[in-house]
Amino acid sequence: MAKKMASARISTASSELLTELNNSLPFDKALYAEDIEGSRAHAFMLGEQGIISKEDVAAIDAGLAQIKEDIDAGKITLDGDDEDIHMAIERNLTERIGDAGKRLHTARSRNDQVALDFRMYVQRNTLAIAELLLENIQTFIKVAEENTETLLPGMTHLQHAQPINFGYHMMAYASMFKRDYERFMSSYERNNFSPIGCAALAGTPHPINRKITAEKLGFDAPTLNCLDTVSDRDFALEILFNISTMMMHMSRLSEELIIWSTSEFGFVTLSDRHATGSSIMPQKKNPDIPELLRGKTGRVNGNLISLLTVMKGLSLAYNKDMQEDKEGVFDSVRTAALSLQVMNEMIAEMRVNVEKMEKACMIGHLSATDLADYLVKEAGLPFRDAYHIVGNVVNMAEEKGLDISELGIEDLKSIDERIGEDVVALLDNRASMNARKSEGGTATERTLEQIESMKGWLEAQK
Repeated sequence: MAKKMASARISTASSELLTELNNSLPFDKALYAEDIEGSRAHAFMLGEQGIISKEDVAAIDAGLAQIKEDIDAGKITLDGDDEDIHMAIERNLTERIGDAGKRLHTARSRNDQVALDFRMYVQRNTLAIAELLLENIQTFIKVAEENTETLLPGMTHLQHAQPINFGYHMMAYASMFKRDYERFMSSYERNNFSPIGCAALAGTPHPINRKITAEKLGFDAPTLNCLDTVSDRDFALEILFNISTMMMHMSRLSEELIIWSTSEFGFVTLSDRHATGSSIMPQKKNPDIPELLRGKTGRVNGNLISLLTVMKGLSLAYNKDMQEDKEGVFDSVRTAALSLQVMNEMIAEMRVNVEKMEKACMIGHLSATDLADYLVKEAGLPFRDAYHIVGNVVNMAEEKGLDISELGIEDLKSIDERIGEDVVALLDNRASMNARKSEGGTATERTLEQIESMKGWLEAQK
């Protein structure tokens, strides 16, 4: 077995088992574009600083550009014996351009090189996921706009509580995804600093200029401390946490879609494009997409915990344990992107069954709190006394097999004479929903305000 390019100290061939355990090319080849872009920027800086000749820079740049073209075209498959993507590209470059290729690694280490490649990958995908979140928010807004007067039983403990409108419910998820977007963008800003030039851990004696590479690669500035930089994977942990939180929100919506699409609820109907059938029961239409999204939340949570566990006991600076940082991130990024795309499509095409929602509002005495509030405001009762009076009204409605909103004034007065005739209109579910017009409330006028506010925020992100 041939010696590895980066093994000057090791005098014998590696154990085949060590090679299998150590080699990261099967998964870190996903970083080839970032590795080539970072290497081209590094070579440019070396030339600008007079560390290598302009002729070598030109040869390196042309060689790297051609390697990328060949990888993109499938002419290079990156499935050889190289230890990692960095050595695969450097070897290929040296075979093409000779000694100039050997000068590329001047004033850098694989420690800062991998930190650069991986950070670039995370930063780019942070922006890509953020953009998909904006698309989902726009879809939530569209569904909300169409349903600001569609009554829905608002629930706590999965029990009917108070009447809300479906648009208001959709804006709750738009608000969650807005926070997710802001979390990704905050991470992008915090992590947009260039690692390259830190070398192994302590910088380099070569007269480099890290600001040149930072600017060329789109970073705000170089990182501050090289010892921290080569051992830092906070940026990877952040994207994993952000994805896990986002997927948790998506899982909550998925759970509601699963419940709402049952025969018992029937609040929504998923399009046939986003449901599956049964292999044995021809009548079945299964909500597999929300079920899969709910399940994939556990998958991305596992990736986050895995990397937290890898990092928890590592001394400074780089340790080989950190080779375990990438696969979970790659997996979570793929999962997040696909999940957001399919969620957006599914929500846009689902049918809202307005009649089923509004019929369900006649179960559970959703306007009971309105009667208690009436007794507080109009009769001057302490809320707790009003609360118990309304409990008696609800008991009467239950005995009659009616919703509280269906009781007549005589029934209501038989419980308490202080209940006036004007309360009958207040107990109507639509009136109850629209009465909740405090800021952030469910009243149609407030829901419309929330929609306009979110639209304004979206416009500001362009």
